[in-house]
Amino acid sequence: MIKYIINWLLITLSIFIAATIVPGIEVESIFVAFVAAIVLGIINLLLKPILLILTLPINILTLGLFTLFINAFLIILASKIVDGFEVGSFLWAFVFSIILSLVHFVIHAVGKK
Repeated sequence: MIKYIINWLLITLSIFIAATIVPGIEVESIFVAFVAAIVLGIINLLLKPILLILTLPINILTLGLFTLFINAFLIILASKIVDGFEVGSFLWAFVFSIILSLVHFVIHAVGKK
């Protein structure tokens, strides 16, 4: 249980850091980033597997790169749900999803050492 809480805190930190890097993303506070992390976690848990199955043929054709578009769509969906988490456009959501993945990867890599 504590592992999941630490993971959520790391994702919150990743969202907050990535929002400061990407100019088209606005996060009002660390609390909003925490709520956005929870909402993104729930959306990824419920919707992402369904979307991946529905888009499997195009995902195979693009060698998995279409998953990045799905991630951007899910980030936009989360921004519609969470007040204080604003996404400027689909392009910024796309860039944010890539930066978020990289920042989260770096934080996990540093944390394991």
